[in-house]
Amino acid sequence: MTTAVPARHPVIAAVLRPEERNRVEAASGGWFSLVHRDSIPDAIRAVRERPVDAILVSVHRCHDQSPDLLGRLIQGFPGIPTVALVSSHDAAGSETLLHLGANGVRQVIDVTGPEGWHRLRQVLGEPATRDTARIQGPVLAALGGVTADTRLFFEVLIRLAPGLATARELTDQLGVRCTTLMSRFSRAGLPSPKSYLAAVRLVHATLLFDRPGYTVSDVAYRLDYSSPQSFGRHVRALLGITSSELRRRFPFEVALTRFIDLMLKPYGEVWPTFRPLARRDRQAASGT
Repeated sequence: MTTAVPARHPVIAAVLRPEERNRVEAASGGWFSLVHRDSIPDAIRAVRERPVDAILVSVHRCHDQSPDLLGRLIQGFPGIPTVALVSSHDAAGSETLLHLGANGVRQVIDVTGPEGWHRLRQVLGEPATRDTARIQGPVLAALGGVTADTRLFFEVLIRLAPGLATARELTDQLGVRCTTLMSRFSRAGLPSPKSYLAAVRLVHATLLFDRPGYTVSDVAYRLDYSSPQSFGRHVRALLGITSSELRRRFPFEVALTRFIDLMLKPYGEVWPTFRPLARRDRQAASGT
């Protein structure tokens, strides 16, 4: 039996005109949540301070702002798609659209017709989760043929790890008791769920560090640490180095490969039959 995990609505940082805000809110229809900001600098601060899945910028709202600011946003946070919104046609908007394209905006949604609102829901309701995909793909490939339970465990772990501080929070999301999951990992000869969560959070940290727009403090707060110092203590406890050394010595690809080599490959014989989320009766019947 697999466990249903509640889906988190995508969070969109939006720089819109006041009249556009209400229309986009109405069009969201529960597909996504909006964090409204008044300017590109405010949007940059939002992206640095909280998990954001996409950025929506009205061509009519940012025509008086420096295109260089948007370029800095896109270059500093390349894993977050930026979408331009066109809600009316005028010369100023067309000129701004050209500037947006020159600064890296590749998706434009024209909502002057009804089909545009449908496309807006599609694009923002399921934005490209590049961070999750960049970690999940190699991890699932390294696991190979595994049970649905094991696959779900790692999918949920990788997707939610940035916002989970403890193993208990992870088990709450998976719908299994913390002691039960810990016991199953221990009997299988695997590192603890807490160890997997800590390791994946570090992989997420290195992914953020690969972007020039993030400071150590930004990464600490994005991963829900109480302070940069708390993050630093965690890194030192796990690796014996500072957070700045983590950034310098462990680029994302190196960190991900290290995770696979240390936490997955040594247990290749376990994964094909391991069922960490199975119901008690099935678990007992299988002897796992």
